[in-house]
Amino acid sequence: MVNALSIDVEDYFQVSAAEDIVRYEEWDRYESRVVENTRNVLGMLEGFNTKATFFILGWTAERFPELVKEIYSQGHKIASHGYRHQLVYEQEPELFREDIRKARRILEEITGGKVIGYRAPSFSITDKSLWALEILKEEGFLYDSSIFPIRHDRYGIADAKRFIHKIDLGERGEVVEFPISTLRIFGANFPFAGGGYLRLLPAGVVKWGIKRLNKEGHPAIVYIHPWEIDPDQPRLKLRGLSGFRHYVNLSRNAAKLKNLFSDLKFSSIEEVVGFG
Repeated sequence: MVNALSIDVEDYFQVSAAEDIVRYEEWDRYESRVVENTRNVLGMLEGFNTKATFFILGWTAERFPELVKEIYSQGHKIASHGYRHQLVYEQEPELFREDIRKARRILEEITGGKVIGYRAPSFSITDKSLWALEILKEEGFLYDSSIFPIRHDRYGIADAKRFIHKIDLGERGEVVEFPISTLRIFGANFPFAGGGYLRLLPAGVVKWGIKRLNKEGHPAIVYIHPWEIDPDQPRLKLRGLSGFRHYVNLSRNAAKLKNLFSDLKFSSIEEVVGFG
């Protein structure tokens, strides 16, 4: 079975866990490593003849348009990660609309292609912000990959559907949702296939989880960030659990990803869902 691979293109200092110590207005002051890190990801994917969907932050695309062109020219799909990585449930609906419009315009002007997919910063479409799906549909997006069917301090809808499905938006129509993969164990959903979860777990466990979903008839979705293969990134003063989540096993992640790519089949969300 072909599984979906997604790359959230943002820099190490743009993560939600750092928003209290790195203000949006100060982003330009930080050393950017997103171009080199993303090119390292591209090289890895080329080595395994694997395509992916790249959810690119509009702010990043605006400053590094050649990187977006490079991703697109190599046959990967381009999707939106919003413009400024602001949590959806902290925005008013019209501010959210402006954010996704701006980001999409930037991406489409750079590539000349149409952007049909969206992922919210830190999976922040939750019970508090389901209204965002209606706006995505109104703005012409065909799919979303923002809902995480778990309990978490920053995101998640614990009782959400776990696999690809269509969400009925009434008169507005419907939007396809590709939720982040979880395993159902002892009556609860456990994350395993992306971010800090993937970095923390042994490769064998991650592969077992993906193969289990495949055996049940469902493709998995793996998500990574380019900074997650950069152990030499400048250290931010992230404390406690946030620091652990961000920095755990950065030095081992590239090898783990290569292990996954050598044993499992991946492609873009668009191919897996059927948008081509």
